[in-house]
Amino acid sequence: MSRTSPRRDRPWSRTSPDGPWDAVVIGSGMGGMTTAALLADRGKRVLVLEQHYVPGGFTHMFKRPGFEWDVGVHAVGEVTERSMTGRLLHHLTRGRLRWASLGEVYDEFHYPDGLRLDFPDNPRQFRDNLVEAFPNGRAAIDGYLEKVRAVSGSMKAYYLARTLPPRVAPLSDRLLARRAQRHLTTTTAKVMAGLTDDPRLTTALCAQWGYYGSPPSRSSFAIQALVAKHFQWGGYYPVGGAKQIARALLQTVADAGGWTRINADVAEIVVEGGRAVGVRLCDGEQIGARHVISAVGIGATVRRLLPPAEREAAWVREVTALAPAPAHVCLYLGFEGDIRRAGASAANKWFYETWSAEAEAWQVKPDGRLPEAPVLYCSFPSLKDPEHDPGPAEHHTGEVVTFVPWDVFAPWRGSRWKKRGEDYDQLKQRLTDALLDQFLTHMPELRSMIRHAELSTPVSTDHFCRPLRGSIYGLEPTPERFRCRWLRPGAPLQGLHFSGSEVATVGVIGAMMGGVLAALAAEPLEVMRTLEAGGAFGHR
Repeated sequence: MSRTSPRRDRPWSRTSPDGPWDAVVIGSGMGGMTTAALLADRGKRVLVLEQHYVPGGFTHMFKRPGFEWDVGVHAVGEVTERSMTGRLLHHLTRGRLRWASLGEVYDEFHYPDGLRLDFPDNPRQFRDNLVEAFPNGRAAIDGYLEKVRAVSGSMKAYYLARTLPPRVAPLSDRLLARRAQRHLTTTTAKVMAGLTDDPRLTTALCAQWGYYGSPPSRSSFAIQALVAKHFQWGGYYPVGGAKQIARALLQTVADAGGWTRINADVAEIVVEGGRAVGVRLCDGEQIGARHVISAVGIGATVRRLLPPAEREAAWVREVTALAPAPAHVCLYLGFEGDIRRAGASAANKWFYETWSAEAEAWQVKPDGRLPEAPVLYCSFPSLKDPEHDPGPAEHHTGEVVTFVPWDVFAPWRGSRWKKRGEDYDQLKQRLTDALLDQFLTHMPELRSMIRHAELSTPVSTDHFCRPLRGSIYGLEPTPERFRCRWLRPGAPLQGLHFSGSEVATVGVIGAMMGGVLAALAAEPLEVMRTLEAGGAFGHR
């Protein structure tokens, strides 16, 4: 179908050029953008399709008068020249994407007995901080850090095994991924029990479980270890805000003759002769491509986008049996004034109301008294971005995040945005008031500076990003997830590939690695050249 000319000031629009296309990528989250940019780097013509009116997935931002917030980027590690992912990202964005350090401390943890534990941008200082807080836990701390290094060292072979076709998975996983699989299929709680009998130390070591959404009793230890490794040299934030990630990566796609089309809602993957050959949009338009790459999550893909006949396959049933990670609410705050003076900083603040390592979802309910949320994760994006201009009114932004059960919000799934009814609006207001009150018990000096407070719920997440049950992390990172041999970039259906965090691990860089694996599975020899040129295998 012929399309009108898109705007030139950004690499996306509601229209797209005519084909043919080497690849069509469904979803413009970090995984999809990485896959598209990698293929574009090899001269492939890629069309990225995004159902939302803005690209980027959980890296996009939104505005209200005077304020702008990110929706999923709070701290990212491994983005400097020190790491493979940092060098590759620099190459794929042609240096357009810059990062600002959150400072010597990127995460602060505050516990109910008054203990504050800082996670710094130096692995030696990290150990020293832990030993100072838990002097009797020195051996356990060293044992934990040794296991973190062991997990990190096992992942390259694991990722290589993931890129091989599903038909050879039993052999490749056994030969290449055995070491990693031991860590991936053991719970964090089991590993910690073998290191220490101090529950407070266990809670402190696992304090960042909110970055992957699964408490120690359910999470794969490898994910806990990879998060610790990910931040060992600190946390960073995109200069100019999280929206710069999409601008930088999608420009690379456009420069190679590709494009990103927004408001392009994919209804179904088109299968002919046992092979994926394209997609059909909700308006009936069909777009063909040599490779069809879904970056909306493997679980969501097989449930929503496969033709009905393909959903009966045994491998699909195995994938759909896996549970998603929890849903969340986020309270977006707009301030006027000097929020640094009131205790805010670029570092993220975690306020734990309990020492239990199993502190999980805020048990919200439609009516009755609301309990405290067991943990609050607080971020101040405007203080992270060196290009933020607060203006004479000193406009700043904050975010307060906690996990919640999806089932409370499920009745409103599919309802119209901003028209979900009085019951929903009342629930949102109750949650807003309770969350704000709890937050202000920890940072009371911010109260007088608040000018805007707005709550997003799992229904918002479902509407704009469409993950399973409103989950921001996709499939829950449990041992069961990593035992599933179908969570790899190459689908059993010819011509179909999977990208994103469910192919690899969680977070911005986890999704990026899933994007790398998808591109490798689609065009292995071509993409390997980019990885070499981009310094992925060493400093240039």
